[in-house]
Amino acid sequence: MSDLATPKERLTAYQRWELPAFDAAGARNGSAAAPMPTAAELEQARRQAHEAGYREGYAEGGQRAAKEAQRMSQMLDALNLELQRIDQQVVQGLLDLSLEISRQVLQQALKVKPELLLDVVRRAVSELPLFNQHAHLVLHPDDAELVRARMGEQLGHTGWKIIEDDQMERGGCRLETAHSQIDATLATRWQRVAASVGQDSTWLAP
Repeated sequence: MSDLATPKERLTAYQRWELPAFDAAGARNGSAAAPMPTAAELEQARRQAHEAGYREGYAEGGQRAAKEAQRMSQMLDALNLELQRIDQQVVQGLLDLSLEISRQVLQQALKVKPELLLDVVRRAVSELPLFNQHAHLVLHPDDAELVRARMGEQLGHTGWKIIEDDQMERGGCRLETAHSQIDATLATRWQRVAASVGQDSTWLAP
């Protein structure tokens, strides 16, 4: 009888600690032991895994970079639009301020130097034919006194009569004939100035 069939208590100390042969175990299992990979095969597998991981990481990184670039582009577009809106607001604010300053300067200038009206009257009269029948120059009473003193004789020779209107704002006038009319009031003249710079500004009396 072989050692494999010998009861454990009858085995020598060496036999009890001796490992069974691999060949015998393999034979009992009905298969041979799997061969161990070589160092070259392990290195190749490591390299292939590294390259596959690199490709996957590169592709994922490229997608993330593309998304980030698109997000940044959208942010820059929004920022540019906001800057353009702010620029337009600043320009509009400066223009409104300039018009307001000009309006106040003109009002103060007419108070300090009311004879500025005389140039307005001369230009308005020159735009109409001479010797118009029923030609009237409508003025504020205080301005009418000034025009009579400075231009009364000249206007009389050309057929103009001065009509006083206390509703007329000082510094402006209105010329009326049988066939035409010129509105040279401050409000109308101011609207023309504002329109020339693309604005719709209303003249407000102080």
